[in-house]
Amino acid sequence: MGWYAEERQQAIAELAREHGRVAVADLARAFEVTSETIRRDLDSLATRGLLSRVHGGAVPAERVRLVESAVHSRETVLAAEKQRIAEAALAFLPEGDDVTVLLDAGTTVGRLATLLPAGRIQTVVTNCMPTATVLGARGGLDLLVLGGRLRGITQATVGSVTVDALRRLHVDVAFLGANGVTERGCSTPDPAEGEVKRAMVAAARTVVVLADSSKIGSDYLVNFAPLADVRALITDTGMPEPAPHWVRESGIEAVCA
Repeated sequence: MGWYAEERQQAIAELAREHGRVAVADLARAFEVTSETIRRDLDSLATRGLLSRVHGGAVPAERVRLVESAVHSRETVLAAEKQRIAEAALAFLPEGDDVTVLLDAGTTVGRLATLLPAGRIQTVVTNCMPTATVLGARGGLDLLVLGGRLRGITQATVGSVTVDALRRLHVDVAFLGANGVTERGCSTPDPAEGEVKRAMVAAARTVVVLADSSKIGSDYLVNFAPLADVRALITDTGMPEPAPHWVRESGIEAVCA
């Protein structure tokens, strides 16, 4: 069947809404046109606000989110799931009693901070003020709080001071939060937080992402880690079964707590 460009683009938009994502290669086969033609279609649909481009394809525009909630408003959302995720994350602490840990900002990672075993952790590095307050009051470890500009909405320090400090560090394991996780990787709405998270990934021997199931399949403005840089994704049982194909094919360890 031959398609006019407008008909083909309308069909592509409908497929994206139905399936949540469309891939250039799949569309090229389905419509029997070149990949370049599909890319032009996707660019046209994106310009019209109907789709948003992601690596290798596109998603409905409403799936790419730009707004984030304040940290205090997220504390009670999926609280039981976040607690189970934090408990499962303990299994990714290296053996030994001189472990260095990097804790990102976020409510799920914040729960992990309260569970860190006494005596095993030598140093904790964080850019999260609530986490620093909790660990500072507990004592029993070296706490390094990263300076920088404080983002009130997430209570995280960001900016060049934070990033420069991270570039001088090397830690055993980093536990990171994410606003969204898709085949494109892990994402966040804010460019400044994205830059800090990228520096955290670079500073860590092992990267573990803690993300409740509401984050799986959501895509935000700034990608900070491709799945290839992540050892494990810990989520909850709300993630669809079977896991999305991009989780299974990525090679990362997926844990549903």
